[in-house]
Amino acid sequence: MIIKDKAIKYGSNVDTDVIIPARYLNTINEKELAAHCFEDLDKEFAEKVKESKIVVAADNFGCGSSREHAPLAIKASGVKLIIAKSYARIFFRNAINIGLPVIVNEQAADDISEGDTIEADLDKGEIKNISTGMVYLTKPFPEFIQTLISKGGYVNYVKDKFDKEN
Repeated sequence: MIIKDKAIKYGSNVDTDVIIPARYLNTINEKELAAHCFEDLDKEFAEKVKESKIVVAADNFGCGSSREHAPLAIKASGVKLIIAKSYARIFFRNAINIGLPVIVNEQAADDISEGDTIEADLDKGEIKNISTGMVYLTKPFPEFIQTLISKGGYVNYVKDKFDKEN
């Protein structure tokens, strides 16, 4: 799977409270969550994400509570990929479970600037910064994780598997 788009850049310790503030946790409506994604961190996010669908961040992205609303809000807003130096463990797994690709690559996270055009090949484990010409290698996802992502997450994967067996 190849994902190509522009980058939105954030720093370290972007926690789930700024990804989706607690005052909006009374809904699981994806459009409602998307409407408030990052609003306490970046008032311009809703406009930026119309043109830029890759989030790049530093250390400890998704720290804080274990709410699944956080990756759901990001995915529902249109983000196709997150590249960070590191993630909170539960955020990383929640993102994979809903089919949102998350890549760990310290050098790419440092080097990519807001607005750079990025092309990530998830099958090969390669990130290209089209704007600078830099190429970063990363470990490709195992085949099972690639399948989860391509199906749109674990629930869709199970539904598809169940439908095929019946």
